Amino acid sequence: MSNTLVTCSIVAKEALPILKNMLTFSKNVNRDWEDEYMGNMSRGYAPGATINIKKPPRYTYRAGRVSVPQATVETTIPLTLSQGGTDLNFTSVEQTISLTKLEDKIAAAIAPIANEIDRQGLQLAHYNTFNLVNAAGAVPNTQALAVAAMTDVNTRLDNMAAPVKDGNRSFIMSPKLNGAMIQGYAGLFNSARKVSGQYETGYMQDSFGLHPGMDQNVDRHTNGAATATNISGANQTGSAITTVALTGTITRGTVITLPGVFAVNPQSRQSTGVLAQFVVTSDLAVGATSIPLSPALVTSGAFQNVSASPTSGSPFLIVGAASTAYQTNVGCSARPGCRSPSAAAWAGARPPAQPRPTTITSASV
Repeated sequence: MSNTLVTCSIVAKEALPILKNMLTFSKNVNRDWEDEYMGNMSRGYAPGATINIKKPPRYTYRAGRVSVPQATVETTIPLTLSQGGTDLNFTSVEQTISLTKLEDKIAAAIAPIANEIDRQGLQLAHYNTFNLVNAAGAVPNTQALAVAAMTDVNTRLDNMAAPVKDGNRSFIMSPKLNGAMIQGYAGLFNSARKVSGQYETGYMQDSFGLHPGMDQNVDRHTNGAATATNISGANQTGSAITTVALTGTITRGTVITLPGVFAVNPQSRQSTGVLAQFVVTSDLAVGATSIPLSPALVTSGAFQNVSASPTSGSPFLIVGAASTAYQTNVGCSARPGCRSPSAAAWAGARPPAQPRPTTITSASV
């Protein structure tokens, strides 16, 4: 006869708090929809591995007295659960006599899980963020540049209408950028609590409306060898742009700008005066004539995100130098949960751009 023990549930209760404390980037991920799984199960409804998250509709302003009803268009984004873990095996005797000593073993087993969760999240941010700050990828080496890294992230988030209330903005940095920022802030006047926090922990403290965090899993991007080629065809919109054949490769996650295409404020649809940035969504070989990108170009209507279609016969530009590697530090809103439709990346070494729902940068939003 074999015994059935409740050890697994005890281990789970021990493990979850440890996991939460180990996470850095993932603490800032939106968890609003987790009840779609757990809550519906209690009502007898199994949602399956994938749920569709509804995005809010958008409308345009109508001037004058006469009503002009607008169509309500709702779109969704799929969210799919994946599984993974670290497995332990103890005999019933070991469980009985060593149960109170499992905490250290659990912490060791949780460490690779936390690491992988953050790694996957930061990799998603890398490949989906289309706003990029600090294209040169240089780490700030002066006080002014350290301050600019924070303010540039906020500026890009502001331009993209990211939420600013309640201090819900985060900035996830690589160890290298974190160290450079602390050095850059050394001469600034701060409250004793902030100075003490940085001195004791070695990590950036809340500054300029951003909640900093250090994560060794900040992803790294390497641009391909391609140089800019011309846009081929006028009035292009959508999620792919036709160009003259590429003379070099472009890697997935590369950020580009298009001639004559400026970003617009998501609410006013007025140009920000800054060229819109797009992230390439797949690797491209020499000779390719179509560039898949995100976000899709929308030039009019409630979901307008750019000022115009790209100018035919003019070159698109790749952000950052060819064949150069950058770390994709991430700045996002909101916390906890990057809920805004915009994020930015800061190349500190290099920042990536952001997707919808959000992207992160080390100086980008």
